[in-house]
Amino acid sequence: MPRLPRISDAEWLVMTVLWERSPLAANEVVEALGAKSGWSAATIKTMLNRLVRKGALKFKAEGKRYLYFPAVSRDACVRSETRSLVDRLFGGATATMLAHFVEDARLSQEEIERLRRLLDEKGR
Repeated sequence: MPRLPRISDAEWLVMTVLWERSPLAANEVVEALGAKSGWSAATIKTMLNRLVRKGALKFKAEGKRYLYFPAVSRDACVRSETRSLVDRLFGGATATMLAHFVEDARLSQEEIERLRRLLDEKGR
């Protein structure tokens, strides 16, 4: 499996826009992010270019503009980031991480039942 690019927190916001709807032109990404992020158009365009260089995004020319779209799936990136988190914070021990989150979280009865079902299925 090819190695996934490391995506910064700021870049993750750009990727989220494109995972939700793509392809988009740079100005459409700016429009989607500009007001809520406070970033300038130049900053967002720099991030788009950085993500292309990293291999996280691809683009295609359409007339005088470029349309950007993800080169990696959200699911693959989430899995990679999760594995990195488990390795960094819990020494690779997934059970320790899960125990930490379960002990620390406020869970509804429905969420507890869902976790039980997941664990039961995993144990089979």
